[in-house]
Formats: sequence, C-alpha cells, structure tokens
Amino acid sequence: MSSDAALVVLAVVGAVVLAVVVTIVARSSGWSAPLMLVAIGAIVALVPGIPRLTISPDVILYGILPPLLFSAAMRASLIDLRTRRDPIILSSVGLVAFTVLAVGGVSWLIVPGISVAAAFAFGAVVAPTDQVAVEAVTRRAGMPRMLSTVLDGENLLNDATALVALNSAIVAITATITPIEIGVSFLLEVVAGLAAGLLVGFVLGYARGKLGAPVLDTSLSLVTPYLAFLLAQVAHGSGALAVVVAGLFLGYRAPNFQSAQARVAEELNWRTIQFIVENLVFLFIGLTLPSAVMAAGDSGIPIWQLVVIALGLLVAVMLTRLVWGAVVTPLFRYGPARLRRVGWPWVTVVPWTLAGVRGVVTLAAVFLLPAQTPDRAVLQLFAFVIVIGTLLLAMPIPAVLRRAGLVMSAFDQERVEAELLMAEAKAAGLEMVRECADENTDPRVLERLKADAEFVSASVDDGPLPTGESLNVAYAALRIRLFQAERKAVLRARAEGRFQEAAVRKVMHVLDAEETAARVLRHGEV
Repeated sequence: MSSDAALVVLAVVGAVVLAVVVTIVARSSGWSAPLMLVAIGAIVALVPGIPRLTISPDVILYGILPPLLFSAAMRASLIDLRTRRDPIILSSVGLVAFTVLAVGGVSWLIVPGISVAAAFAFGAVVAPTDQVAVEAVTRRAGMPRMLSTVLDGENLLNDATALVALNSAIVAITATITPIEIGVSFLLEVVAGLAAGLLVGFVLGYARGKLGAPVLDTSLSLVTPYLAFLLAQVAHGSGALAVVVAGLFLGYRAPNFQSAQARVAEELNWRTIQFIVENLVFLFIGLTLPSAVMAAGDSGIPIWQLVVIALGLLVAVMLTRLVWGAVVTPLFRYGPARLRRVGWPWVTVVPWTLAGVRGVVTLAAVFLLPAQTPDRAVLQLFAFVIVIGTLLLAMPIPAVLRRAGLVMSAFDQERVEAELLMAEAKAAGLEMVRECADENTDPRVLERLKADAEFVSASVDDGPLPTGESLNVAYAALRIRLFQAERKAVLRARAEGRFQEAAVRKVMHVLDAEETAARVLRHGEV
C-alpha cells in the first residue's frame, strides 16, 4: 500500500474512532455531538502540517446524500406523512420558495457585489433543512409525535425543492431563463424523480422478496439509494426525491417481502451507515472552516463586515422560518376543518423554528455554485456560518419544549400505542390458536400462549407501575438481565468444551433475537 493510501485509510479510521468517542462524551455530558465535531475539526485544521482538505461536490451529492436520505426515509412513517401532508407540503415547498426569495433578497441587499441570480442561488443553498442535522440535535429532545412527523416530512422533501431552485438559479447566473421555464423544469424534475423512485422501489422490492438470505437482501438494500439517485439523474429528475420515494416505499412494504432477520439486519446496517456518514460530515465542516475563512478573507471585504453580513444572513434565515410559521399557523387554527384537524397549536411555532437546522444538503449545494459566481468563497463561508449557527440555535429545544408544555415525547406516545397494538395482536393470535387446536395440542402449550396474551393485556389495563414504567417495560428490563446471565452460561459451557460450536451458535442466535426484542420494547430501538 502506498503512503498516500495508508494516510487516507488512517484518516478515515481515526475519524470514525473520533466520532464514536465524541458521541459517548456527548451522551454522558449532554453536549451537542455535531458541534463538538465541528469544533474539533476546526482545531485539527489549524495544526501546522495538516494538509488543506478539499472534496468534490459530486462526492457529497452522489456519495453522501443518497444513503443519508434513504436511511431517514426507511424509518419514516408513510402513514404519518400522509396524515400530516398539509403542513409538510407547506414547509417543504412553500417555505423553501419563501426562503429563496427572502434570503435571496437580503443577500442581494447586504452582500457587496453579488448579482441577483447569485443571491437567489444562495437563498436556495440555505433553504432546505437537513434530516441528519435535525435528528442529531432533536432526537433526544422529547419531540411530540405531531411535531416530529412534520419535521421528518419537511426534511425529507424540501431537498428536492431547494436543489431544483438552485439549478434554475445557477442557469440564470450564466444564461437567461424565464419564470415559465423554471416552472416547467421544476415539474419535470418532480415527475421524473417520483417515477424513478417508485420504479426502483417496486423492482427491488419484488426482487428482494424472492431472496431467502438476509445477506443477499441487505446487499441489494445498500445499492438502492444509488440506483434511485442515478436513474433520476439520467431521466433529468430530482435524485433526492427519487431516493426519498424509494425509501418510503420500501420501508412501508418491508413487512410484506422481508423476513424478520432481514429487517433487523437492514435496520442495524443503515443506522450504522448513517451514524458514520453524518458524523464525518460534521467533522468535514470543521476541517474546511479555516480554509473557508481564509478564502473569504482574500475577497477584499473587511473581516468585521464579513462577520456582520454572516450574522445578518443567519438572522434572515431564522426570521424567515419564524415568519412563515406565524403566517401559516392561523390556517391550522381557524381555517377549513381539514386543516384544523392537523392540531398545530401556537406553542409549536418556536420549537419548529429552532429545529430549522441546516447541514449536509447546504454543504453540498454551496459547492455546486459555478466558479464564475461573484464572491463564491464568501458565499461558502456564509453557508458554513449558517450551518453552525442553526446547530447552536437548536440547542435550547428541550428547554423550549418543557416551557411550552409539550412534555410527552414521540417515544412515549409510540410505546403506549405499541402496547395497545401488541395486546390486540396477541388476542388475535390466541384466537387463531384456539380455533386450530385439536386433541393433539398439548394443554400446556395453550396455557403458555394464553398467559403471554393475558400479561400483555394486563400491562395495558392496569396502567403504569409505581416506578412510572409499564408492566411490559419492567418485564423487558428483567428479561434483558436474564438473557445476559443465560449468555454467560452458554459461553461458560463453550469454554468447557461440553457442546459443539454449532449448538452454541444456535442458542446464541436465539438469545440475541429475544434480547433484541426486549430492548426494542424498553428503549424503542435495536
């Protein structure tokens, strides 16, 4: 291996280890892991002898964005998104257009020498919120289900709107384009993106349904976002929209064509990929920040003026979101019955505004600006400042939610509903067993199944225990300890050589599966 290749491998390994360490520290201290990674990256970049880091925008657009969008879309609820479609459409399309116009107008007024087209291009760059960055900040904030669903839908769909607007603005920088051409281009990109995403989702869903091995299924899953993105690009559609559509389709249809083992493996793989990639993105922002500052300093604009303009643009981005929330909220309070059913109270406006975090999409988009864009380096610095600034502004979200009385988190709501649904499913399964039972069915088997169903029902009917936990959660906690003891016994037997390795592995797989189920019940994740 050449020295350059060895350095690249060492850098990637070091970055992943750093991300793991920072995440552990952040979880124990309550700090923001993304901000810590940005700060560490900036400090490392200032160390003498560290080479200047550059990356092609195509690597971000084609290599990083598709898996992040797909991972988020796979976990999103298509039913919830459809239920909240009105606020999601208003945020992912209306707010993006409003931000392009508002922030573009402010940019044209306060950035020296910027053209109208470049100003609106910058507005498109900072318009989309980022699924990865928002989740990194809000996943432990205790978001109510309604608010988290709207944010998920907005973050998934606004990328396509913003990137289409950016493409139109980039064309306007070097050529002339009419509003009609912009509208037609937007419509064609959306239609082609939807078609590409549905086609890839349907074909791969059918193909994966014919596979019996989780390894083969997961292998196809890993290439799905790239296939959807590239097919949409070839068809002149929105690659981001195609990836989201494919992820939503496959996530919703997964129980129909995947085995339980394949679903568990896929979720773990995509969570791992998302963790690594999203943390590398934040570290990359920090590593490139000093270079962006130096490049902007060469523009001739005084440093104090750059700081004032950057802060002004950050304020414009946040005020645009706040104003939009204040304008559309009355629609959900006093508008038609369909909108009133959304349940969007005034107290959600502030936490929703603070959750407008920018991230990898803005980072990728700003590097797509053509070289002839006036003060391109300055605009890149401003984009970085807005990403970091929105991360900082999102930190008070947990306190704001508590102050607003939005105390029940999405996970709490999910756990209550999950226990109700589990009790219903257990009752249906027990009824089927009773109908199919005959004289050959051992009564002890029926008694065990009946006891399981009655236990789940009791957890729902009796309410929480004095500790605040449900009966099911307390049971899951004790089962986890039980499985750990059983696993130690299996490993001790293996060490003593009393059983063949094949038997040990089978028992370990059973224990792992049962412990995974208990952890999902207790913590809500694998």
